[in-house]
Amino acid sequence: MITGVIKNKVDKIWTDIWAGGITNPITVIEQLTYLMFIRSLDEKELEAEEFENMGGGAMPKIFPQTASGQAMRWSRFKNKDPREIYDIISKRVFPAIKNMSGGRLPDFDERGELVETDGAAGEADAGGAFARYMSDAMFLIPTPQVLQKIITGLEDLYEHDLTGLDMQGDLYEYMLSKLSTAGQNGQFRTPKHIREMMVELAAPTPDDTICDPACGTAGFLVSAAEYIRGKYEDEMTAGQWERFDGPMFTGFDTDRTMLRISAMNLMLHSVTRPEIDYRDSVSKQNAISDKFTLCLANPPFKGTVDAESISDSLRAAAGTKKTELLFVALFLRMLVKGGRCACIVPDGVLFGSSKAHRALRRELVENHRLRAVVSMPSGVFKPYSGVSTAVLVFTKTGAGGTDDVWFYDMKADGYTLDDKRAPTDENDIPDIIERFRSLDKEAERARTERSFLVPKEEIAANGYDLTVNKYKKVEYAPVEYPPTEQILAELHELEMEITSGLAELEEML
Repeated sequence: MITGVIKNKVDKIWTDIWAGGITNPITVIEQLTYLMFIRSLDEKELEAEEFENMGGGAMPKIFPQTASGQAMRWSRFKNKDPREIYDIISKRVFPAIKNMSGGRLPDFDERGELVETDGAAGEADAGGAFARYMSDAMFLIPTPQVLQKIITGLEDLYEHDLTGLDMQGDLYEYMLSKLSTAGQNGQFRTPKHIREMMVELAAPTPDDTICDPACGTAGFLVSAAEYIRGKYEDEMTAGQWERFDGPMFTGFDTDRTMLRISAMNLMLHSVTRPEIDYRDSVSKQNAISDKFTLCLANPPFKGTVDAESISDSLRAAAGTKKTELLFVALFLRMLVKGGRCACIVPDGVLFGSSKAHRALRRELVENHRLRAVVSMPSGVFKPYSGVSTAVLVFTKTGAGGTDDVWFYDMKADGYTLDDKRAPTDENDIPDIIERFRSLDKEAERARTERSFLVPKEEIAANGYDLTVNKYKKVEYAPVEYPPTEQILAELHELEMEITSGLAELEEML
């Protein structure tokens, strides 16, 4: 658990970087990510050396077995002069990581130029998905002094506070929580408690193949990984652990910075070989269909995409250029039959009157199994956005299956709904999870309650409108007012008090 002490230390590192002139939160996280990755490589090397020293046999090496290669290790340069550290990282370590091959770093010759490695077949865990997207990375720490402060701060955290991968993952989650503005492509971080609620509703298992086609910082994949570890850790087989290490999790994004950050986020949560790829999910470059058993996503809401680039299958299914509709159609295409999805959509998807909106809702209700619509208050995504959203939970069947749809009108998520988003005691999320797990009891609930079931026929009769207020009944409690004569008498009495008060004021003057 991240304590106040750890938060203060992270905030101090953050302040040092800001003082150095780097003020974009994404850039700050990216630069810290590079340094954390550099340190993690040395940690892996130290573990391999310890294994060898205990008679475990030769292990593949990450760093070249030369003086220049060993000088690139975090443990070897961290206590050197700041200017020397800066030169080693900026001129040696960083270029070497950008040219990592087969899980091994290249060496440098006498002139300080990179020497190409012979490479190993495949990509070792040492590099993983993170190393794949380092080719266009830039080292932006401005001065040796700022770099030394960051290294000193990270060392203090790792040696005294971060006792394992869980703590490192929590630290990175705290850093990501500082992303208070949306990226240039409209992506932003989904709050952790909302992700965890959606994961609870989807209930992933060790046998699932999970995808987020708009992964951003990979928050949904991380939350799914944590859920699986927490619930199934003691009963998972060796084969399931091998899948958990990477193949179970797939994410796509069109921002290489996000891909680097998401790869590091997963690495710190024990997923070292995820399928994190640069891909425009709704374009023709993504032809995946009938592959995943679970989709978890908060896809981009705003704008449209170039009609020429949209996948033909999505164009046929959705008949629109609106990204929020294209992504829902994409989930249906990418899931296998029986696959589940929990996704966030703007309210417009629930009630939009266009032909594409109605057709998509009809597809979910009539041809698949729409299980739940959780309406969320508009402040959930502040300060990024004030848009009203909902969570859709459905199963791909291709043969219908919707009998009743469960609606829940969420009023609070444990935080205030203003820009500050301060913690509060009002929180509907535990109730949402509990009620969703016992839907058989929901049939008895009246339409005036927080949640209730609506039969498919009623939804169809309402043009497949999925807004909760369309079906919720409001109870109007009668209000009794006193007689008019009594109200007038009270007004006269107040008037006399005011007149008396004014007279006293005049006497004082």
